[in-house]
Amino acid sequence: MAKKAKDSSVPSEPEAVYQLKVTLDGIRPPIWRRVQVRGDITLFKLHKILQVVMGWDDYHLHQFVIKGESYSVISREADMLGDDFTDEKKVKLSNVIPEEKFKFTYEYDFGDGWGHTILVEKIFRPLEELKVPVCLKGKRSAPPEDCGGEGGYYHLLKALDDPSHPEHADMLEWLEHEYDPEYFDAEIVSELLKKIR
Repeated sequence: MAKKAKDSSVPSEPEAVYQLKVTLDGIRPPIWRRVQVRGDITLFKLHKILQVVMGWDDYHLHQFVIKGESYSVISREADMLGDDFTDEKKVKLSNVIPEEKFKFTYEYDFGDGWGHTILVEKIFRPLEELKVPVCLKGKRSAPPEDCGGEGGYYHLLKALDDPSHPEHADMLEWLEHEYDPEYFDAEIVSELLKKIR
């Protein structure tokens, strides 16, 4: 007797959504973002999402550190660091994040040393499938690329805030565009997230 074909008209349960709070380490007042992503994305896609929500330009190496294990893109540059990475393109978020309230680390630009603490605030099944990542909220602009880490960032803010500072004009020229450290717009970021593939 032939087996009945599965009824494809029955909708499958939506993929779990992970609500993450991403905070840049060591900066006060805090710079943070709250995002919702699907649990079946790879860590590589999460990296791309984090680059957009933080305002980074993906110029530098990065890694996730989860329960003592490092995950990154396997590349010649990463191999030169001598670190033993697991390929993040082959690892789904849901496979390495066990539960709500779990914390893990995202490090970007090993020279400037930008560490991010990621808190899993919620894991839930939505009523409708989350098709693209969403930025719900956040505070303050991330530091500009290559500003010299935490110390360089504070120096930059001091120079920008004081027109009489000897490096004020140089910093404005170096930035090449207006930089407001207090600016953040979650709606604009969510629109940019729609373009991630």
